[in-house]
Amino acid sequence: MNDIRRTILWVIFGFSMVLLWDQWQVHNGRQATFFPKPTPPAATAPAPAGGTPGAVPVPAPAAAQAPGAGAAPPGAAAPAPAAPREQVTVTTDVMRITFDTQGGSIVRTELLQHASDSVADKKAGNFVLLEQSPERVHVAQSGLVGGDLPNHLTPMTFSGERELKDGANQLVARFESVPQGGVKLVKTYTLTRGNYDVPVRHEVINQGTAPVSPQLYVQLVRGAGSSGGSFLTNPAGTFTGPAVYTEAQKYQKVEFEEIDKNKAEFQKEATSGWVAMVQHYFASAWILPEGTARENFVRKLDNSLYAVGMITPPQPVAPGAAQVVEAKFFAGPQEEKMLERVAPGLDLVKDYGIFTILAKPLYWLLDKLHSVLGNWGWSIVALVLVIKIAFYWLQAKGYESMAKMKAINPRVMQLRERYKDNPQQMQQEMMRIYREEKVNPLGGCLPILVQIPVFIALYWVLLSSVEMRNAPWIGWIRDLSSPDPYFILPVVMTLTTLLQTALNPAPPDPMQARLMWFMPLIFSVMFFFFPAGLVLYWITNNVLSIAQQWLINTRMGVPPEFNLPKFGGS
Repeated sequence: MNDIRRTILWVIFGFSMVLLWDQWQVHNGRQATFFPKPTPPAATAPAPAGGTPGAVPVPAPAAAQAPGAGAAPPGAAAPAPAAPREQVTVTTDVMRITFDTQGGSIVRTELLQHASDSVADKKAGNFVLLEQSPERVHVAQSGLVGGDLPNHLTPMTFSGERELKDGANQLVARFESVPQGGVKLVKTYTLTRGNYDVPVRHEVINQGTAPVSPQLYVQLVRGAGSSGGSFLTNPAGTFTGPAVYTEAQKYQKVEFEEIDKNKAEFQKEATSGWVAMVQHYFASAWILPEGTARENFVRKLDNSLYAVGMITPPQPVAPGAAQVVEAKFFAGPQEEKMLERVAPGLDLVKDYGIFTILAKPLYWLLDKLHSVLGNWGWSIVALVLVIKIAFYWLQAKGYESMAKMKAINPRVMQLRERYKDNPQQMQQEMMRIYREEKVNPLGGCLPILVQIPVFIALYWVLLSSVEMRNAPWIGWIRDLSSPDPYFILPVVMTLTTLLQTALNPAPPDPMQARLMWFMPLIFSVMFFFFPAGLVLYWITNNVLSIAQQWLINTRMGVPPEFNLPKFGGS
């Protein structure tokens, strides 16, 4: 029975490692090994009637319906006659934003404190989150619906500064539309030093002779790109796609596949929250003030584009009067403390998988350690040390059980030889020995099972934290989020794993003994492609586990010895 249990555990372990490898392939933008999905074609921005490339249309008009009637996202009336169009770039200390004077939309955001990829690729420039090009579309738009009103296709004129001056704290970019349907829309973006969130003031001015009741919409449009794979190939992968947050239903992720099938589920009506486009390490979002009624929408547009946004209820504006609707736009890294400051619940775009309840306190502790040590690599080492101390007594019980198993292993081997032709009698005699020596054959496994959720949560903390991106440790490790360029850490990790295996009691069954050596080798090979920070975490855990096991074995009078593999014979 014990042999069967061991075999089942190893099979589960092996299958988990295969899925983990497959997940890592998907995470790095490669095709899944099992049940690969076709890569979506690159989204190309269609050209408007005027022939100027890059304008992204909204869906067919439907938002003139009253909110709450299940209205689709806002429709756009025909734009005013074409006017000179340009792209305006404004720069702060942390980002460079490019606006399109057609609609005053945000068509590019360059994050000046984040390299385009790894440190080795810094020559390629800074990381670009929003972009409108033939290869990729990810833009932020806003406008009015409810009639022939200014929207994100309406020509606008720019005024304001293009660069944050030395000593200044804010930069204002103002876009004023041509009158359309007797209504003028003025968008005012206020960029603040050190901030990735941008307050946006929408001023609706009625220059006509009749009252109007426009609705304001804000939306994010992007292509699908890599969807992250299926549940089988990517059971807890970093999420990419639209998200909706409301006070009632909290964080609601919407898969691209669900949108394609018209099965997207999220809270449609709310008076709080935000919408976002989420990807690994970064996110963009539109936020409306608390208490502002809105209808959330998510839908697929033409050319493999997807939109997520909000639309406010009609805002009556008398002739000669003006109405102001405030909003906030965010585009930046998923830095947890900053996200908490920008909007309630926005920190949830940082994807911790299924163990968020454990991952958040682990990140908090990691951040505190970094504030003391000043290096994310050493902070990872310190965090694993703290966790090992916290689980010391539980882990000690497991090692004590393994030490007892090691002490009685010669007797068990004798039994296997004596009763090799009578498996039932052999099992009975083995159980008798276990009872006499008060040994639980599964005692070494149970403490590990208790700790698995903690270490999985720590895995996702390291995988999801943008702080690891381009963060150096020592010497040749210049980016903890990228694989070791010289494979030194994976080799060390393999050696420590084999050493740990050698210290464990050898299973009585020769086949299981061989499997105990093959599995760590297979497991270690995958770490050659894992981020250096994750490999560092595993090495630290291995070294501390070896030290603890050695100490406990010595204390119990069971001299540590290395059980080397025997691959010959039966």
